[in-house]
Parts: sequence; C-alpha cells; structure tokens
Amino acid sequence: MNREYHKWWSNRLQRDMELLVFGHSGAKVLVFPSRLGRFYEYENLGIVDSLKHKIEQGWLQLYCVDSVDAESFYCGWAHPSGRIRRHVDFEEYILNEVLPFMHSKNPHDCVISHGVSLGAFHAANIAFRYPHFFKKLVAFSGRYDLTLSVESFNDLFDGFYNEDIYFHTPNHFLPNLECSSRLNKLRAMDITLVIGREDPFLENNQQLSSILSQKGINHQFSIWDDRAHRGYYWRRMASLYI
Repeated sequence: MNREYHKWWSNRLQRDMELLVFGHSGAKVLVFPSRLGRFYEYENLGIVDSLKHKIEQGWLQLYCVDSVDAESFYCGWAHPSGRIRRHVDFEEYILNEVLPFMHSKNPHDCVISHGVSLGAFHAANIAFRYPHFFKKLVAFSGRYDLTLSVESFNDLFDGFYNEDIYFHTPNHFLPNLECSSRLNKLRAMDITLVIGREDPFLENNQQLSSILSQKGINHQFSIWDDRAHRGYYWRRMASLYI
C-alpha cells in the first residue's frame, strides 16, 4: 500500500501542518481525526487496515489531516470568540491548502468528507457548508451542535454565541438554509450518519436527520447497538460505509 507523509508551513494557521496519504488512486477521502486526535490516529486505530483492500485496488485514497482542536474548541484559556476564529482558520487551511493538494495528486472527481467523533463534526460541517466540493459524507459518532451540554460534554463556547458559531453549527444553520443551488448540491450528495444507541449525542443525530429530511435531503441514518464510539466499531463501520 502506498503511504506518504507530508508536512508544510501553513500561512493561514501560522504553523507546520502534517498529513498522511494512503493509496494511489480512486475516490479521495478527506479524513478528520477524533477530538484532539492527530493525523496518524486513523492508522493507529487500524481503520486504514480495515480499508486495505479498497485502497490497494485503487478504489480509495485517504488523506488523513491533523487537528488544531487544542487551539480552537478545546483551548480553555482562549475567549470563545477566539476558539471559533481558530476553527475558521482551520477550515480555510482545509479549503485552500489541503483540497488543492488532494486535487494536484489525484484527478478523481469524487471527494468524500469523513470523520469520527469530533472529526465527524468537522467532516459534516465543511460538507454542509461547501457541498460543491464533496460528493459523499460519512460521519461516525458525531456531535453536530457544540453548544450542547450533555453528560460530561460541556458547551464548548461557555454560553457565548455569535454569527461564526451559528454558521458552523449544522443543526442551527441548516433549518434556515434556503439557497436552492446549495440545497440541490446537498440533495445530490451521498450522506451517511452513524451513531451508537447509547451515545450521549444520539438525540443530536436524530435531530440532524430530521432536519435533513425536512429539507428533502436524502441520507442514510444508522443506529448501532451500544455506545459504538471507539476504534473497534469505527473499523467495522468504515468497511461498510466508505
């Protein structure tokens, strides 16, 4: 299996950013790690290996990016406005550096946005905001409203709210989305959401599924037994849904 390590200085983030590429051709999969996860997490969890056959056959090519969660949503010392601003910078890095890099390496027209846990939020948020860049979304064990407080998971903005948070919260901005062009792109996207029955964000996922249905956006919404929020489950999910 082809495996490549890449690192470059990002002017948008003002720091070095690293990523791993697996495979040589096929649909391009933009992979976001879990909360505070690193670019090598997907490999370490064995999920890359669970997709080995598809990768070696040239059906999939993975681009596993790093996160800046410790500088954005989980930067406790920063004001919430700074946390969401850092996330916006990260999105700009993905849109203007990672996606062009992917296209330069592989001309395949299918780009899949994918992530696990908080990475599912990143994957869904960017796909819903920029559906013209993606043909498929696959999100496992996600949380799509970071302002919620559920069990031990707190509102990541400590009660603060502004326009940036609104437009980066799928469960908030999607109900008011009226742009026909954007909606048509979303309706053409292959969307899969997977969550565990005992996951604390099951209700949040059900709400997102309901919003998509109300907007006429077809999608697959699968509920697995147990909490289903770790590598053992994600390996099985990946082989089924990606």
